Amino acid sequence: MGNLTELRLDAVRIASGRFDDIIDVRAPGEFAEDHLPGAINLPVLDDDQRAQVGTIYKQVSPFDARKLGAALVAANAARHISGPLADRDGSWRPLVYCWRGGQRSGAMATILAQVGWRVARVEGGYKSWRAQVIRRVQDLGFPSPVIVLDGNTGSGKTAILTRLAARGHQVVDLEALANHRGSLFGHMGEQPSQKLFEGRLAAQLEGLDPTRPVLVEAESSRIGNVTLPKAVWHAVAGAPRLALRVPVGARAAFSASDYGDVAADPGRVQDIIRRLAPLHPADRIADWLRLADAGAWRDLAEGLMRDHYDPRYAKHRARHAAGERAVVELANLSDLDAAAGRVEDALRGLGG
Repeated sequence: MGNLTELRLDAVRIASGRFDDIIDVRAPGEFAEDHLPGAINLPVLDDDQRAQVGTIYKQVSPFDARKLGAALVAANAARHISGPLADRDGSWRPLVYCWRGGQRSGAMATILAQVGWRVARVEGGYKSWRAQVIRRVQDLGFPSPVIVLDGNTGSGKTAILTRLAARGHQVVDLEALANHRGSLFGHMGEQPSQKLFEGRLAAQLEGLDPTRPVLVEAESSRIGNVTLPKAVWHAVAGAPRLALRVPVGARAAFSASDYGDVAADPGRVQDIIRRLAPLHPADRIADWLRLADAGAWRDLAEGLMRDHYDPRYAKHRARHAAGERAVVELANLSDLDAAAGRVEDALRGLGG
């Protein structure tokens, strides 16, 4: 028989590589809303089964509900062992959790332990994880000093941060965690729920070295449909800033290339432009629609930057002007590695 252990862990550190798999045994609907980073969903009861057992518990008896639940859990566990877990060898170490660390994870963990695997459960389950996530992102925030990379739309901030991360700098890519590029045209597919975004963010914050600064991109308090948690937003808003200054033509050329997925859907681009109609003269909107229809993405990007994004970003930058510590002038963004080197030199002057 394998060992079955219930662990009182700092749940935000669970996804640290100590376990081979983190298994969320909750129903798929629960899993979709939020789960521990890296977890796989092997439900012991699916959504319909969970509802069925709950109804019997309330309307018939707890005994009948437990009997049906046990049969369903056993059948589902068997299906997981012969299916997704069929290739796991005897050294496999799973961590199992459910909502409160109770019956569902206990049943699954017991069955896996009987196979011979060394199984651990999260004491307190998902609720303990969520409580620690809230503490990290709402109350504690970044454990490291924050430096914000600022710059007008199209300045290559994300691409430069990616290259700085490859050079060993600590970087938290908020837009990647939110699956959104932070602009009207920034949709990158389905965004995570607010809870899932916060969980991913908490796990990244826990992995930071508190003795070294962390670089983030300048953001508003919202990235698409998700909101930066209180402590994180306060840190970003109050951090020293390194600003990129790039001519609008160079930014337009870079954006026309970087947003190629957006350009591939002219109808979506035109829909977004029409949403800007209350903010701009009719002839300007008509001109932008014409450029989108013609596929003139560089000219469209330059027009949007000059007349929409840059004026609005100037107001944002004015609010944070006191935090600006250095400016990096870039004539173009044709060599992002060289641009990252220039930023790195400026960071040294800031102690980063």
